[in-house]
Amino acid sequence: MAICFHEEKRIFQLDTKNSTYLIGLTPEGYLGHIYYGRKLHKEVNACLLRTAEAPFTPSVNKREKVSFMDSFPMEYPVGGIGDYRESCLNVRNELGQMGCELLYQSFEVYQGKKRLEGLPASFGSEGEVETLEITLADGILGLEAVLSYSVFEKEDIIARSVRVSNKGSESLQLEKVYSACLDMDNEDFEMISLCGSWARERHIQREPLHYGKQSVGSVRGESSHQEHPFIALVTPGTTGQQGEVYAMHFVYSGNFLAQAEINQFDSVRMVMGIHGEQFTWNLSSGESFQAPEVICTYSGEGLGKMSRCFHDFYRNHMIRSVYNHKKRPVLINNWEATYFAFDDEKLLEIAREAKNCGIEMLVMDDGWFGKRNFDDNSLGDWIVNEEKIKGGLKKLVDQVNEIGLEFGIWFEPEMISPDSELYRAHPDWALQIDRREVSMCRNQYVLDLSRPEVVDYVSEAVAEILRSANIRYVKWDMNRQLTDLGSVWLDREHHKELFHRYVLGVYELQERLVTEFPELLLENCSGGGARFDPGMLYYSPQIWCSDDTDAVERLSIQEGTALVYPLSSMGAHISDCPNHITGRITPFETRSHVALAGSFGYELDITKIPEAERQMISGQVAMYHAYNDLVREGDYYRIASYQENHRFDAWAVASKDKGEVLVTYVQVLAEPNKRSRKIRLQGFDEDALYRLEGTEQVYSGEMLLYGGFLVEPMKGDFVSRLYHFVRM
Repeated sequence: MAICFHEEKRIFQLDTKNSTYLIGLTPEGYLGHIYYGRKLHKEVNACLLRTAEAPFTPSVNKREKVSFMDSFPMEYPVGGIGDYRESCLNVRNELGQMGCELLYQSFEVYQGKKRLEGLPASFGSEGEVETLEITLADGILGLEAVLSYSVFEKEDIIARSVRVSNKGSESLQLEKVYSACLDMDNEDFEMISLCGSWARERHIQREPLHYGKQSVGSVRGESSHQEHPFIALVTPGTTGQQGEVYAMHFVYSGNFLAQAEINQFDSVRMVMGIHGEQFTWNLSSGESFQAPEVICTYSGEGLGKMSRCFHDFYRNHMIRSVYNHKKRPVLINNWEATYFAFDDEKLLEIAREAKNCGIEMLVMDDGWFGKRNFDDNSLGDWIVNEEKIKGGLKKLVDQVNEIGLEFGIWFEPEMISPDSELYRAHPDWALQIDRREVSMCRNQYVLDLSRPEVVDYVSEAVAEILRSANIRYVKWDMNRQLTDLGSVWLDREHHKELFHRYVLGVYELQERLVTEFPELLLENCSGGGARFDPGMLYYSPQIWCSDDTDAVERLSIQEGTALVYPLSSMGAHISDCPNHITGRITPFETRSHVALAGSFGYELDITKIPEAERQMISGQVAMYHAYNDLVREGDYYRIASYQENHRFDAWAVASKDKGEVLVTYVQVLAEPNKRSRKIRLQGFDEDALYRLEGTEQVYSGEMLLYGGFLVEPMKGDFVSRLYHFVRM
């Protein structure tokens, strides 16, 4: 069993393959965190709760209850009664007073895992996951909190969430509901997070913890380009292969806070949940609030093991798509090829040339609807522009199918243009503050997805297009962040619920889409990678990684993304040069090698690129088909980081049985008078022999792991090589 309760010691023990998590109870019923780390095989106890030393528990020393509350390692801390550290739950009563005290009531252990109503969340069969639910309650408020811990033993994952219910007679206000907390002694931790901006998403940031609070978060209405709902605390000297890692990842696509805090006793409190800015939830008698899920993992073998745990977990227990374990079609998207300047003939021209090169799908991007010839109009008017698409969408799709390609289409359904028929008919459907001019961004407003009728309209508008033709792929975009937090539909008491209600509306739309069209390949996107989070991964097996399609810039973006996400989830394309974002010129081969560490596709005008490059595409497509099973399902290893060394980048993907290993090496900047570069590889069986594909060279696994591999000198900047090793 993964979960057991030591009744005589009042300790809950949660075991994964390589870790143990311990929770203890005081005599009063306070729930405390004892231990999270390497798997324990001997008898456990609660000594780390320090209840046998001052200030003692309230039943022993009531005069110092506040001192106890402010030092005890709480499993789920609350605000208002003496714990001055970051709380996870703040509750106001009808008098406007804030205070809550949660004490243990009961527990339940069961096989499997329940769905979280209205929210994306992990899943697993009864044989794959076991769940502990601990019920806490405040008898004065009539408030009940159920802490859920789902143990995925094989993947070394504990999925946590909280459900808060009003069992009393008075109405309550929740001003903060975080999903997870971890209290532990400081081990001179460093905090790793992922930060950036548009076109520079998810760069790895690492810094020592200091006294006080260090946090990342978003109040932009989405998980955002700027910060990512992930933090990891690591011991000093932690690398990809060694050191201890405590990581949290939030299954949510809206505002979030991830924070670590060191207090006066050198203890660390790590919390994650919905950001408290602009958040209040009214909880009437009999109602419940479900907080989103946090995915937790511990690694005693460095960041690489953490990454592989997350990758396996998301592939097996988060992504639901029929494409999850399938090869995705190699697509070509017309955006950087044409932008808005296209018609059906241009698309068919691209399709014919793409077919000749082995490409399998044409995706029609922005500009096909309303009177959309620029980005200042028509969002919300999801009607085909037959001046561009003559004869209608079905005719075009049929023609593309006859050429031999599948067809995909772009939407931005959450937005509305001021210049649109929809806005003229329903101006109140846009988010807006009374008497204030609505703030523009990208020439567009945001639809109020807290309103059921708006959700219904968007859902049906998208579905009607998809029903009209043989459309196999949807790119779902969202190109601005939320402002003007006002809703004509919500009353004064519920306006601080708007951010969360918006996200729930997004989830409802996505759920309806994948339910009606289960065979659809859905790729989420938000100005590139602004909503690249586990919540969206629940609905789509891949997410557009970044609008920066430059291969060199993608090295750092994809490295940070691959720290927590499987490679198959990253939308990655081969783009034109000079690159439309950076102006950089990168060899066509290098662009293909970088895109191979993702879902793989093209975003260029294939009718205009040099003939030499066009001739290379069929070989690149063949390369994708040869290696995709390995890239999609294999174990990922980071070998070198261009972000750190500023010269070269390298990573490997190994099959689960270590029978084959694909190594990608990118020389970013050439150096004069250099010998071959030695790199120590990973992912090999040290007792096996491997042949390097395309050569007669044979290497032992232990030599590659511990001695290293020599990369022959290469001339030029931005050049790359693939090395495919096969066990003999």
